[in-house]
Amino acid sequence: MSINSPYHGPTEVPAIFPLFPLSGVLLLPRGQLPLNIFEPRYLAMVDDALKGNRIIGMIQPDPDAPGTAQAPALFPIGCAGRITQIAETGDGRYLLTLTGIARFRITDEIAAGTAYRQCHADFSSFAVDFTPRAGEEQVDRTGVLRTLSEFAEVNDLQIDWKSINDAPNEALVNALSMMSPFGAKEKQALLEAPDLKARADVLVAITERELARGNRETTLLQ
Repeated sequence: MSINSPYHGPTEVPAIFPLFPLSGVLLLPRGQLPLNIFEPRYLAMVDDALKGNRIIGMIQPDPDAPGTAQAPALFPIGCAGRITQIAETGDGRYLLTLTGIARFRITDEIAAGTAYRQCHADFSSFAVDFTPRAGEEQVDRTGVLRTLSEFAEVNDLQIDWKSINDAPNEALVNALSMMSPFGAKEKQALLEAPDLKARADVLVAITERELARGNRETTLLQ
C-alpha cells in the first residue's frame, strides 16, 4: 500500500515516535500489519499519533534481557509504520493498519510522561529500506516457493497460489516473513536480515529447520 506522505531516506522520518511492543509480531517495509487496539495506554498512543505524523514503532520484547512486566526489555531494532487505515468499533477499540516505512535502531527511550513508551530512533543503518523492491533479482524465488509448498503440505495449509505467483519478490518474502508462525527470536532474525536476499535465505532456513524438527518428532512417536 502506498502512503500519502512517502519517505525517501533515513533523514526524512521523524526520529521520535511511540513504541508498540508485541512479541511474535513483525512489520517490514511496505508490509501491512492489521492491529486491534484496546488497552487504554495504546488507545491514547493511537490518538496522539493521529494528531501528529501517524508513526508508530513496532518492536518486540527481548525475553533474554532483564526487564519488568510493565516495561520489558526490548530488542534494539524495530520497524516504523504509518497508520494508513483506521476504524472505530463502537466498543472502545481501534482497528488499524500500519504500513511499514523502514527499520530503526533505538538510541534511547524518552521519559515523555505518557503511559506508552517513546524512543529516539536512528534509521541510518537501514537506507536500503527506502528503495522499493531493492535486491529482488537476487532472491532465490524457486527455493522460497519450494519450501512454502513443503510447509503447507506438512501442515495441511491452503495456499492462494495465484496471489503467491503474481507477487513480486519483495512482497512475497516480506509477507511470508510477517505471516510466518515462528517465535520472537525467529521473527527478529527475519527483521534484522541485512537485505531482501538474506531475509529470504533466513526464512527458508527457519522453515526447513521447523520441517526437520517435525519429522524428528513424528519419528520419535512411532
